[in-house]
Amino acid sequence: MTNVMSLSTHTTASGFLLPSIHSAPPFFTQQPNPGTQAIAIEQWTRLILTYARHRRLFVLRVEDAETTGNDWDEILRNERINRKLLPPYLSHILSAMVAKDLAVYEPPRQTRSVLLYWRSPDEWAETLHSWATATGQLNTILTFYDITDPPIESELTGIPIPLLRKAISILGKTGRAQMIGVADGEGVRLFAGGR
Repeated sequence: MTNVMSLSTHTTASGFLLPSIHSAPPFFTQQPNPGTQAIAIEQWTRLILTYARHRRLFVLRVEDAETTGNDWDEILRNERINRKLLPPYLSHILSAMVAKDLAVYEPPRQTRSVLLYWRSPDEWAETLHSWATATGQLNTILTFYDITDPPIESELTGIPIPLLRKAISILGKTGRAQMIGVADGEGVRLFAGGR
């Protein structure tokens, strides 16, 4: 009698619903057929970005596939079928995500760690502007710390500085933000509309 495990969705400890493909052993290995491989990478990309948004994770490293006990265990491993994503395959997936502008290597000039764009820099720019507007902080000098660690948690809490800089730069191009040097580093002033 063969033991056929049906593909099913699974809810992780963090409350994330894994898609049924996550219980298919081949999903965890690179596929020789380019068409099948392209679909698998698309599915991994979607899974990584939705999970990152769910957990508010910004960085994924190749070593997250090498070690256990990190924020990514729930999706990079499936103990129920005794499978895990191997580092070379994760590296390949990350490179595909960077090529599609869904991630960027951070720090630059290496290929083992990416900053994930579960929101595009343009969306982060709008989030930043909306937050400053809603909290009455337009035309005020804000330090990066004021934005990433505000007294009342916001959608921008914990945003990595490289991503924040990119969002500010986007707003700067439309005259809605200006970078300012402040005593302890960098700051920004946000404006209502194009100036």
